[in-house]
Amino acid sequence: MDERTRENLTRGRDHYQAREYGKAEPFLAEIAEANIEFADVYDMLGVVYHQQGRLPDAEAMFRKALVINPGYTEAALNLAVTYNDLGKYKEAKDIYARAMMLSKGAPRQLDPFARGKLANMHAEMGGAYHEVGQYVDAVREYEKALSLCPTFHDIRTRLGSTLREMGSLVAAAREFERVRRDNPKYLAARINLGLTYFTMGRRSEALSEWQQILGIEPTNRFAAMYIAMVSQMASAITSPMPGVGTRRDDEADTAPHFLKTR
Repeated sequence: MDERTRENLTRGRDHYQAREYGKAEPFLAEIAEANIEFADVYDMLGVVYHQQGRLPDAEAMFRKALVINPGYTEAALNLAVTYNDLGKYKEAKDIYARAMMLSKGAPRQLDPFARGKLANMHAEMGGAYHEVGQYVDAVREYEKALSLCPTFHDIRTRLGSTLREMGSLVAAAREFERVRRDNPKYLAARINLGLTYFTMGRRSEALSEWQQILGIEPTNRFAAMYIAMVSQMASAITSPMPGVGTRRDDEADTAPHFLKTR
């Protein structure tokens, strides 16, 4: 390896690892143009092109990396992601299956780029299952996504919502509570946590959750709407109509129709 190639490789890798993809590109591209067979250079360049929206170029780079090193699991997974984005779903499925076989169950060691893209692929599949009412399959896909990227709060929130629709209220609450613990300002999960508490008959906790949301975001219309709804229900229970006795507390614990699980 000559001095210029060594310098390009060092600078390209340093910029890539710092997520400075635009700065990494010219150094990596010069190595690729010289047809120097470093599989990781082509893989990194593929990621750079993918980030730039140059999907056919990214595909070519990942394929070149695999020609050099057929056992390069990370490049195979990146190629699977790119195939999926290009609409080449059969090719994506085939290369993904091959990569999983090669990885021997260690996807957590993947580059964050690959993990994130694969997690989103599983989440999209989960959403498709959810739309047709296949909740068990949806949960399985969401859990696969979260095994790759546990901090993707939007996916965990979708998992919690699906569990609630299945009637698994304790499990649903657990997912929403984890998001609240990890990121208290992710309000979509906290709105759903309040709804789950309400459905479980834990009204005071539901009200507390929604009131805390208003403390963070006073204009949150969902929290305000649910608080008003519960207040109206309480007024109806404690203020009987003429000729009608006061309802017992246990009769008032049923969630409104639109909150009931399927």
